[in-house]
Amino acid sequence: MGIELSELFDVRRGTQKKRIFWDEELYQLEIEKIFGRCWLFLTHESEIPKPGDFFCTYMGEDPVIVVRTKSGELRAYLNTCTHRGNQLCQAEGGNTRAFVCSYHGWSFDLDGALATMPLEADAYHNLPDKSKLGLRRVAKVESFAGFIFGCFDPQAPPLRDYLGEMAWYLETFTARGGAELLGPPLKSVLHCNWKVPAENFICDSYHIGWTHAAAIKVIGGPLAAMSGNAQVPSGIGIQVTTRHGHGFGVIWDAATALHRGTAFQEFLLAKQPEVAAMLGEMRGRLYRAHWDAGLFPNCSFLYGTNVWKMWHPRGPHECEVWTWTLVEKDMPADLKRKIQKEALRTFGTAGTFESDDGQNMNGCTFTNRGPHARRGELYGTMGIDREAAHPELPGLIGDSNYSEIAMRGFYRFYAEIGQARDWAEVIARTQAAAPAAAERESRARASAASRA
Repeated sequence: MGIELSELFDVRRGTQKKRIFWDEELYQLEIEKIFGRCWLFLTHESEIPKPGDFFCTYMGEDPVIVVRTKSGELRAYLNTCTHRGNQLCQAEGGNTRAFVCSYHGWSFDLDGALATMPLEADAYHNLPDKSKLGLRRVAKVESFAGFIFGCFDPQAPPLRDYLGEMAWYLETFTARGGAELLGPPLKSVLHCNWKVPAENFICDSYHIGWTHAAAIKVIGGPLAAMSGNAQVPSGIGIQVTTRHGHGFGVIWDAATALHRGTAFQEFLLAKQPEVAAMLGEMRGRLYRAHWDAGLFPNCSFLYGTNVWKMWHPRGPHECEVWTWTLVEKDMPADLKRKIQKEALRTFGTAGTFESDDGQNMNGCTFTNRGPHARRGELYGTMGIDREAAHPELPGLIGDSNYSEIAMRGFYRFYAEIGQARDWAEVIARTQAAAPAAAERESRARASAASRA
């Protein structure tokens, strides 16, 4: 039985079938078509700054080693010995001159070449062609503002093109002085489908006032008005979706809402004029906003709360969560430590908000164990038909942070790339959509000018 994504995702209505959080066959298609084709976050250059530095991670369910070679090039290899398939590197990260398999001692240099085979002459009689036994390279590895991504598909577009409009937004906190991740990442396991937290982080302000009601009421500040979901706070923010499924929600003037003390707020206030002068007033305003964001498919971050997460899939009913702290490079060391503590307090493994979310994410997955429950639909219709081009902001913009347009964009692209024969088909669709998008943007700017 084949999977028909058109039957699972109704992009026009904004609904999905509940089995998307449970189905094993769909999960295998995801591993092949989503994780096998898309750019996936690997690590940050701050974690591997010197030649010989390496970091072990996953691309989907494939283990990989990300390494900086002697020449300074960034590469990624499958973390599997080409002899008998053993996990080659057991460490999570570090610095090395070579990778040596613990099973039989095969050794590979930083360029991935097989360097030595014990008893090569006496036992193998010099027969193996070592030039054909090097580590398998990930087809593409690129860095955007220090954030390193990899892609298995050699036909995929360059990373900057894949990020598309989202790159414009990411520059808000990366272009001026640069950002970095404080690690190593915390690691935990969530018993839920990987898409549940991915969709939550990309759009779900709706749950904040209910799931986190007690916490935000105590914390106070810009988020307190959301407690209890009594009403949608007027003008609280916007939501953004982009061509390749990336997106985020904005709460204006709330970057420091979950941080105690004034040091972070003072830093942002001092730097905002520089951002505005360099990138324009709109990105200057975004610089002091709080973002809940997602990079398709499985990378999420909260700018302001300053956590950066990966949802590594472990079958359809489980994912491994990796959590870093996001900071700016030129922050004072004591401010970085303070932000890291606050990030762990809220969205670390045992963080207040992380604990609130985990139970719901488990419930969204495991209620679908029963055949009758998973025959239903999921509704992502909040704010539908209220997205439009904006005179200044790229992508499609929802007029409220209380919306699910970014989630609809996530599943629109999910269905598109899952059904496409290859990247050439996806790119052709993108090019076909470009004139219509340009026309919408032109109309939006003209309308804004007339109102002014």
